[in-house]
Amino acid sequence: MSVELDVFVGNTTIMDKEVYQLWLNGYTVNDAVRVRMEGGVLEEYEASAEVLLSDTMDQFRTFQMCERLLHIPAKLANQLLFQIPPDRQAMLIDRYYAFDDAFAREVLGKKLSKGTKKDLDDISAKTGITLKSCRRQFDNFKRVFKVVEELKGPLVENIRQHFLLSDPLARDYAAIVFFASNRFETGKRKLHYLTFQDFAFCAGQLINNWTLGSMDNLAEDMDVDLDKEFLQDLKDLKILITDKDLLDQHKSLVCTALRGKTKVLNEMEANFKNLSRGLVNIAAKLTNTKDVRDFFIDLVEKFIEPCRSDRWTTVDMALYLTHYTNSAHMLDSFRHQTVWNRYMGVIKSCILRMYHD
Repeated sequence: MSVELDVFVGNTTIMDKEVYQLWLNGYTVNDAVRVRMEGGVLEEYEASAEVLLSDTMDQFRTFQMCERLLHIPAKLANQLLFQIPPDRQAMLIDRYYAFDDAFAREVLGKKLSKGTKKDLDDISAKTGITLKSCRRQFDNFKRVFKVVEELKGPLVENIRQHFLLSDPLARDYAAIVFFASNRFETGKRKLHYLTFQDFAFCAGQLINNWTLGSMDNLAEDMDVDLDKEFLQDLKDLKILITDKDLLDQHKSLVCTALRGKTKVLNEMEANFKNLSRGLVNIAAKLTNTKDVRDFFIDLVEKFIEPCRSDRWTTVDMALYLTHYTNSAHMLDSFRHQTVWNRYMGVIKSCILRMYHD
């Protein structure tokens, strides 16, 4: 009995994006075949179930062989085993290092250690992300952290260069590294409403304005360590709340500027001193590691929650913080304008991102 075979020979490795995503998502071969069948691939290519199973197994095997190269992405371009076009290499790398925001939110600020890895079963059950995918994402976080924590230079650029990631993805990894280094508290119940992207935005603000590297391009560990000299200088801001005359002048300037622009002026006026004490005390305590870790919970408890209870809108919040910041420049005896601007620029951006009215 004769058998006819159609054979195609090529040197470019065939990699289907959808199959790759199924592999990344932790699907088994059989589950991936089922998903592909439900998507109509048999009808589209007029293929049999056996051919589909064979194709899926073959591609999964290829991805597994590529995985060790993806751990050091630069090796992917220099290896000779697989003929992969540059645009397809970029896709493989970016998708391999992509992560679910829901997963990142669960591990954000935690130590990237075996202890946290033991919690992946619970995180998988909570988020609905497969355990295999959770492990890949966690291992990627840990791998990036280990490579860049000892490097000098800008954090985002180091990540982009060593792992060949797109700019948005490199920035998200920078946030993860920054939070893991400084161990910010993100798990308290009052912070549950904040998403990973909320925290990533705030991380970008802190990295760009409060780290050693934000002021000195030659600094070591520049984008991971907060600028200790700046944190020390923040103690000087306490004069805004300890000097009664300054506090009263500041309140008068802010409330005068807000008159006729908001429906909650009475509440702003009544709470001005407490709110100002809250923001200035946060600044003054940032020399302590514990208070750095509690930075976000302090912002919520000492400023955001009181404003929310008084029903401020996001427009009210933006107006208040703008005039609160700018009015300090009109205080004759206040001599710490540069430190104040550096502090309040980040505080305003973070609060506006965190405030959901």
